Amino acid sequence: MIKNLLATIALVVFGCLVWAAWFALSPLRLQTAELDFSIQPGSSLRSAARQISAAGVAMAPWQFALLGRAAGKAGAIKAGSYEIAQGITAWNLLTQITQGDFSQSEIVFIEGWTFKQIRAVLDAETGLRHDSSKLTDEQIMVRIGAPAQAPEGWFFPDTYLFAKGSSDLAILKRSWRQMENQLGAAWAQRAQESPLKTPYEALTLASIIEKETGRPDDRPRIGAVFNNRLRIGMLLQTDPTVIYGLGDEFNGNLKKEHLLRDGPFNTYTRAGLTPHPISMPGSGALLAAVKPAKGDELYFVARGDGSSQFSKTLLEHNRAVHKYQLSSKR
Repeated sequence: MIKNLLATIALVVFGCLVWAAWFALSPLRLQTAELDFSIQPGSSLRSAARQISAAGVAMAPWQFALLGRAAGKAGAIKAGSYEIAQGITAWNLLTQITQGDFSQSEIVFIEGWTFKQIRAVLDAETGLRHDSSKLTDEQIMVRIGAPAQAPEGWFFPDTYLFAKGSSDLAILKRSWRQMENQLGAAWAQRAQESPLKTPYEALTLASIIEKETGRPDDRPRIGAVFNNRLRIGMLLQTDPTVIYGLGDEFNGNLKKEHLLRDGPFNTYTRAGLTPHPISMPGSGALLAAVKPAKGDELYFVARGDGSSQFSKTLLEHNRAVHKYQLSSKR
């Protein structure tokens, strides 16, 4: 009986090893020839496996998680944006997301950045090949497959991993595809009563929300204020759009004369949204634009600690301005 039991155990172990080797070394099936996916910060191996599977890699997440644990890499998952191609094996994929390949570097795009800031960061990255450095913004959009699109707002803020010597255009293309995916997912969740007519309008509004606050819990309420104003035809009256329109003229001091000077990005003098986005919004701002908080608030003002005070009426708003803005300047 003992011999039979040991033989059975040995057979099971051998079978597991054969399966593990087969799974690890077999090419994975991808939905497309090249596939982008992101692993969110703080993800466990099991969570990362689910995110990869949801992005279009045909595999059972538990199998990939089991392989990672067997390889002793369960605690080495690295968050970021990845790009893989047909022919990649589960072992290669595991190696890539745990950074076993130390030839990879990373570059980070931050929420609220402009395209000008993105280009500056790419130009300063020594590990990249700078194919975009002598191209205009319009030429860059053509090269990444997005002709006739103004680049502002069309790139998703994330950590992008790349092999040294990669083209900066490849990073931009991945970031643009990521934003298209994120925008599409957000647009599919838009509220039925939303005044926004197109995904591009949602992207534009999200870019304004992104510049108004860095607090995740305030974004849905700021989204509600702007949605409410758009619905009734009220001016948005938001400082970040004016600052964007001033460009290099802005020195950090927004004056009354700036608010009164008419221009395409002055939401104090022109109704509706700006002609195009003013920054690169993250997923939180995208969702706040299309699925804002419920409520009828029309005003908000910064409290000075990073949060905002919201009001329904102009009288309430003026009191909040006096409390949080004017009194602090005395």
